[in-house]
Amino acid sequence: MSGHSHAKTIKHQKEITDQKRGQIFSKMARLISVATKEGGPNPETNARLRLAIEEARYSNMPKENIERAIKRGSGETEGATLENVTYEAYGPGGIAVLIEGITDNKNRALAEVKKALGQHGGKMVGEGGIKWMFERKGYLSLALNAQPQGFQNKEKLELLAIESGAEDIYWRGDDLDVYTEVEELEKVKRALEEKEIKIDIQSLDWKPKEMVVVGEKENEDCKKLFEELDELDSVQEIYSNLKI
Repeated sequence: MSGHSHAKTIKHQKEITDQKRGQIFSKMARLISVATKEGGPNPETNARLRLAIEEARYSNMPKENIERAIKRGSGETEGATLENVTYEAYGPGGIAVLIEGITDNKNRALAEVKKALGQHGGKMVGEGGIKWMFERKGYLSLALNAQPQGFQNKEKLELLAIESGAEDIYWRGDDLDVYTEVEELEKVKRALEEKEIKIDIQSLDWKPKEMVVVGEKENEDCKKLFEELDELDSVQEIYSNLKI
């Protein structure tokens, strides 16, 4: 694992329960609503909304759910006021954990995150305490077996990603994580699509500058922490510098 968002790793899984799928749809709806509120309902002029919609489609979120979330964010329908939150923490083995969320109750969300961290050997740190360990990057996910026949080869797909402007690449099984400079994300995406490459996810992520290796027990504790955080409604994405 390259340090990529644990929450997106969950979305990559082929078999997920109806309950987990419903939870993912709920989180995507919040992301779309907040993006709409901040930048308007037109994805052509609102890059954040465009990314959120694309990710929702990858998760097979129904079109009507997406439209409902946009209406909520634009104020056409009523709903609780949603806010972005970010938490910085140390996890088991001293790994850095960056947690992004959306909530209608900041006090409740903070308490839930603190509780999850405390139960798994983690602790919250002040703003800026670990964020400096990460860089904001563009991110694309490419599934090897979904590509045109000529690119269902790891070396060929890697080479194409690099030629298209990728800054860094990592394999997670048969999924290729492609990182770009933020301003180069659309350019790299277009270059890949010109070769008929299928892109599963396009987003902006926090990429760790350096990876940390921990022992087997700490590794298992980290996994349990990520799973518990992901179960929280307020948590959208979980980034860490844990190397798996």
